[in-house]
Amino acid sequence: MSTPTEPSRDVHPDAATPDNPIDENTRVPLRVEDWLTVISMALLALITFGNVIARYFTDQSFAWTEEFSIFLMIVLTLVASSAAVARHRHIRIEFFADAGSPRRRHLLALWGAMAMVLLFLLMAVLSVRMVWDHYVYEEISPGLGLPQWWYSIWLPILSLAIALRALGRFNRLRRAGAQP
Repeated sequence: MSTPTEPSRDVHPDAATPDNPIDENTRVPLRVEDWLTVISMALLALITFGNVIARYFTDQSFAWTEEFSIFLMIVLTLVASSAAVARHRHIRIEFFADAGSPRRRHLLALWGAMAMVLLFLLMAVLSVRMVWDHYVYEEISPGLGLPQWWYSIWLPILSLAIALRALGRFNRLRRAGAQP
């Protein structure tokens, strides 16, 4: 048995554990999502803090902060979802996903990855129609009067990014399962 300070002999020192997650090799580095998450969170915090300060000193609120905050929260959610899919940290029912034989777990992981690919491709395709409607009918945002498609264009783009990350995950799982 190993002590808490020395690594277990049963686990390779480079193996991923809950305490030491290791990113898989991906074509597009996961740092892209990490930095987009950091930037979105920082902007969200700055905008919200600025609005709180303005309300405290002037009893007035910046009208544009709510609009940008909602946009940044949506971007943050989709970017973080992309990273979660690539890292295999997405939401799943672990009772089913982690139970059974290794073959069953592998097949469930393959099925889950392909289901995500199809879901987010469908979401990307359907949201393109929404963006097109925003563009054609010249809808404007309620707070700033900006074209609404400036905000909505990111939904199909980021949905496609999630679908591609899920497809990459599917291919890595498929290749890993084909090895002896």
